[in-house]
Amino acid sequence: MLLAFSVENYKSFLGNAQFSMIPAPKQHGLDYSILKEKVGKKNVKGLCSAVIYGPNASGKTNIIGAMDVLRSIVLRGNIRNAEEQNSPNKAAYNLELIPNNLIDKIKPVTFRISFVEKGIKFDYELSVLLGLFLDDTTQRSINSEILSINDEIVFERTNMVKFGDFKKAKEYISTQAIDNVDTINLVANQSLSKDELFLSNGFKLLISQSLSKLIIDWFTEKFMVIYRADAIQLIRRFSDPQKKTIYVEKTINEAAKVFGINSNSVAYVANGDDGEARLCSIFEDKNDKSNVKAVLAEVFESFGTIRFVNMFPLVLRAIATGGTLVVDEFDASIHPMALMSIISIFHNDDINKKHAQLIFNTHNPIFLNSNIFRRDEIKFVEKDDVSLLSEIYSLSDFGTAGENGVRKGDDYMKNYFVSQYGAIKNIDFSPIFENVFSKEENNGE
Repeated sequence: MLLAFSVENYKSFLGNAQFSMIPAPKQHGLDYSILKEKVGKKNVKGLCSAVIYGPNASGKTNIIGAMDVLRSIVLRGNIRNAEEQNSPNKAAYNLELIPNNLIDKIKPVTFRISFVEKGIKFDYELSVLLGLFLDDTTQRSINSEILSINDEIVFERTNMVKFGDFKKAKEYISTQAIDNVDTINLVANQSLSKDELFLSNGFKLLISQSLSKLIIDWFTEKFMVIYRADAIQLIRRFSDPQKKTIYVEKTINEAAKVFGINSNSVAYVANGDDGEARLCSIFEDKNDKSNVKAVLAEVFESFGTIRFVNMFPLVLRAIATGGTLVVDEFDASIHPMALMSIISIFHNDDINKKHAQLIFNTHNPIFLNSNIFRRDEIKFVEKDDVSLLSEIYSLSDFGTAGENGVRKGDDYMKNYFVSQYGAIKNIDFSPIFENVFSKEENNGE
């Protein structure tokens, strides 16, 4: 369960941008949106969903991109550029794209994330020196790296690694490591690399393989960040890719039929030439059930249908595992009623038993509704027209009292469009058209 994420000096976010999934105080109603995890003797609470609003180019995608970058860095264990680039988020692999492009002095890029997994609260901070924007010649280094477990520091790394006393973490750390902490400290610092994460390397080898695995598995399996959702491609692998194989997943196909498809069913077809699976529309002969034909879905189905079918397995996976699903423009080309149903599943305590979370950005104002989202679940991103820097805040930050207070019964959608909450831009293209046509009239055209 994700509790919080923040980033500094990431693209349009120069200062500390904090994205919180911790319930704000005094937010009444929609109590089913609250998730509770037992950590020691305490109950840690988290929100089950969040929606992010803001105009185009405000920085909404940058927040999701920053989450994706941290995930990628942790999984590969270093801050070098990656050779394999299988995501549309280029900043995850070419790190010189990360620093704010307006600053002329090197400033650290800092990520912080807090989450609960298997009854343990993890807080991880990574601060890195990457150089200036588009500078790929500066020698990169890790400025600092801190891991805390249940609010106790396990290790703190600057130019050297220092270990905590392991009181709260001792049950997860080998007895050998605890008994030989001085020797391990010496080995850790002798083998420390400036551009490699201690979390993904030395910590795993020297301190706790089980804890390291728990953290890495969470980033791998449960922190599902989808940057630029139109690029979602689910790859299906088959036991015999040399044969043309049709793979129909019953649950996904049932969901597709509820959503609305133009064929008998949809399926992934493995091409015999390259073994790559492609989404296809399946047609059955009414007179001969064995006569099945497959047509590429992109030819026969709408873009919204294809996108839904590609995305639905991620929703299933999040609910089944208790994962955190973060999607850029989750609602693009998908009808609001289908989205409402998916959101209600995350809000349903009887279905969402493993505490899955859904986070997405959108331009659709239909979700600005106190009966759908709590005030602390509604986030805004606004970019200053002069400094070109972004900030993120929640509807709950306005409080409930005073002239600018936000109350549960307020019309959030109406107030948003009259700029009461900010994060909206007045756009008028008419002067451009007036200028074009006035020039044509003056030229006698």
